[in-house]
Amino acid sequence: MNRYDHLLPIACEAVDIAREIFLTSAPGIITAKGDRDMASEVDFAIERRLAAFLRETTPDIAFLGEEDGKQGEPSELTWALDPVDGTVNFIHGSPLCGISLALMCGRDPVLGVVDLPFLDLRYTATRNGGAHCGTRRLAVSSTATLTEAVVAMGDYAVGPGSAAKNRTRLAVTGRLANGVQRIRMHGSAAIDLVWLAEGRVDGVVMLSNNPWDTAAGVVIASEAGAKVADRDGSPHTAESSATIAANEELCARLLQLVNGDAADRAEWPARVI
Repeated sequence: MNRYDHLLPIACEAVDIAREIFLTSAPGIITAKGDRDMASEVDFAIERRLAAFLRETTPDIAFLGEEDGKQGEPSELTWALDPVDGTVNFIHGSPLCGISLALMCGRDPVLGVVDLPFLDLRYTATRNGGAHCGTRRLAVSSTATLTEAVVAMGDYAVGPGSAAKNRTRLAVTGRLANGVQRIRMHGSAAIDLVWLAEGRVDGVVMLSNNPWDTAAGVVIASEAGAKVADRDGSPHTAESSATIAANEELCARLLQLVNGDAADRAEWPARVI
């Protein structure tokens, strides 16, 4: 047993609570968070319920939620929650949405649970403990050739600075379209990463990185054998500006394709969110 295994049942119990709310509640009132960005009543209900549950069961671990931010005293360990990953999908009745809960140790995820309630799928992992869907052990695909790779692409940007960010995303999309077998845009970072872990897609390219979005999926993908990197190829952390993932050989090829030439890179902002 590693030092985090004992926290996996607590994480799963928390996600069970979230799943019940997810499946029995309508989106309700939609709250605008900015330009084309929103949260549903379910986002807030799940986050506040889980924050209370985790504060009671693990009082020494801090909590970071997408909607209400960080709570609790500073700690080496932090729970990171996206209560509804894929809120736009959820509001529109798409089943491509779910709950993403991770445990972070410093900048690195060490435990992850992703539940897709409408698809009845749950993915779990702990550092050095492997990744699973239910009881089934997961492994990334062995596809090493770009022309044979199905690559999940993260959403385009909204909000301040989105036009500049999307010029980068459009340029990368163009290179992917000319190089890979197919591009898929699911609208959920968690789905992209756990489906990479399961081999449903061969690679992931997200020019963004928020811990509540990516942390659980990153540890699940990593434990399934993926290399997960920032856009410069350095190991992925909570402070990375991008999330590029695949098996090691394909990841190297994706990084080359994503980075393009020096002229493209010079136009990238210091941090793309």
